[in-house]
Amino acid sequence: MTAYRVAQVTAARGAFELTEREVPRPGPRHVRIAVEACGICHSDALFVDGALPGVTFPVVPGHEIAGRVEELGEGTEDWGYRTGDRVAVGWFGGSCGHCTPCRQGDFIVCADLKVPGWTYDGGFADKVIAPVDALARIPDALAATDAGPLACAGVTTFNGLRRSRAEPGDRVAVLGIGGLGHLGVRYAAAMGFETVAIARGAEKADFARQLGAHHYVDSTSGTPVAEALRSLGGVQVVLATAGNSEAITATVEGLAPRGELVVIGAAPEPMAVSPVQLLMSGRIVRGHPSGTAQDVEDTMAFSALHGIRPMTETVPLGEAAEAYQRMLSGRARFRMVLTTG
Repeated sequence: MTAYRVAQVTAARGAFELTEREVPRPGPRHVRIAVEACGICHSDALFVDGALPGVTFPVVPGHEIAGRVEELGEGTEDWGYRTGDRVAVGWFGGSCGHCTPCRQGDFIVCADLKVPGWTYDGGFADKVIAPVDALARIPDALAATDAGPLACAGVTTFNGLRRSRAEPGDRVAVLGIGGLGHLGVRYAAAMGFETVAIARGAEKADFARQLGAHHYVDSTSGTPVAEALRSLGGVQVVLATAGNSEAITATVEGLAPRGELVVIGAAPEPMAVSPVQLLMSGRIVRGHPSGTAQDVEDTMAFSALHGIRPMTETVPLGEAAEAYQRMLSGRARFRMVLTTG
């Protein structure tokens, strides 16, 4: 068998090493994908650090995968895939199909959700084996380096907005305009929302408007964020992409009556939201997970139609260690993407 490369860590918080493995055959209901690009997500640190239950080492991270079907395992015939098909795999890396959420059709909260880099080797590699139900077809209009990040960062922001209470014409705020938020602003504007971008620093105002925001709120201006949102008339939805509990909490009083806070930015610290803040105005706080393979397809189709692409910095797989540290340090403002070409 021909060997292929993986970028792995062998212990919690360990250093990345590039090594070779024997190319495996896909098992039943699985396919082998020749990886062309894989985004680096901040959530990869949960696996590299061994911070989640069930993480076993060595770990090959990566859940923003784009490539081509290379080999089909048994039981995949009815899915319609052929070798050479362009596919993406995101945070949703397959479901069990028999737990209560799956039986209710809510596959993204499967009790035994498969996540690349956690429950099986991820996309920091030349090849990856994935369950067939995890595959999303990539439109011809999207490059692999765009499709990878859209399978996680893209679908999370896109779904967070389209599953929210907001309707076209409503005022919606996006907290943070980094790796998730810059996509959130673009999606919000394309969906017909009056879009407010919230970030730190007056210098980001022009960039926010380039993304399509109609309003910009500088959270460092001295005016409380909630007060700035109320001066606009309040917002129906806040899409909180920033992983900062204090910043997320600061938006709550800017929600209109029956407004909804949709949290997609991961932070370990608790949010200081009082019951009174929710009860008196009928507000809602909701955590939003990523999206299924079909949601990823919807996200990519919408992105292709509206010319929305993630802002990326690409580096070869052999520089995975440096790229990961760049993401972790915050020096990569948007999306780092590994390529295998």
